[in-house]
Amino acid sequence: MLPLSLLRTAQNHPMLVELKNGETYNGHLVNCDHWMNINLREVICTSRDGDKFWRMPECYIRGSMIKYLRIPDEIIDMVKEDQVQRIRQRDGGRGGRGGGNQRGRGGHNMRGGLGNRGGKNQRNPLAIKKSK
Repeated sequence: MLPLSLLRTAQNHPMLVELKNGETYNGHLVNCDHWMNINLREVICTSRDGDKFWRMPECYIRGSMIKYLRIPDEIIDMVKEDQVQRIRQRDGGRGGRGGGNQRGRGGHNMRGGLGNRGGKNQRNPLAIKKSK
């Protein structure tokens, strides 16, 4: 499970973010990008010592400053279910052994087959026919 897919699934859900400097931010995830920069709304910021609190309507947190994220367990379950569905859709329609992609020493159009390559079952168009 990739962290960015987990964050994309966690959008509009509550989460806790602890920064490397010890501050914590509790809020609802609005958005995240490829560098794990995140936007939170309805945020409560707690100081490093835990004695000061600030309420903010929204905030932006740079991804390189994040120490860890805590998200609800149901989000993890949602991501796992989504991965299972994607695997089933990707593998859907293929049979058991070797079904689907036809790799290996396959038919006449495949690599290793005789298709237009001068095999012994192919006629040579340059051969001169002998007349009687």
